Amino acid sequence: MENGWSGTANAKPQRGQRASRKRTTSMRDVEAFTEMTGDKNPIHYDGELASKTALGGLVVQGGVTTGLLNAVVAEDLPGPGTVFLETNWRFKKAVRVGETIDAQIEVIHARNDKPICTLNTRIVDSMGDTCVDGTAVTFTLPIRKSS
Repeated sequence: MENGWSGTANAKPQRGQRASRKRTTSMRDVEAFTEMTGDKNPIHYDGELASKTALGGLVVQGGVTTGLLNAVVAEDLPGPGTVFLETNWRFKKAVRVGETIDAQIEVIHARNDKPICTLNTRIVDSMGDTCVDGTAVTFTLPIRKSS
């Protein structure tokens, strides 16, 4: 069978292989996401209003939270050249501004014929509570320079 991972920056990932990244969220994240998307929901900006909701305070946009998963797959595993083909994420708990989150992935399956992976994905907060969980399918472009 042809090696579909030829030319990719990293070798074919193995089932069970894991990677993660941590980040502390900030108002700058909220502002940058708003600049990109136009999302000005008051739960991201109005602390008084947000504190009176079930959220208990300002929260970052879901895209800020899941964006950390983008970094894990593009930088760590499967690595450079990787893009999402499909995501299935369940948002279970909001992430507050100033909270440290940990984006975690685990390889469920990596095809041999094409550089496609299926991943378990999860984001947990500093209390260990799951904020986002689900799965993703990725494709890794062959970007390694040949010698």
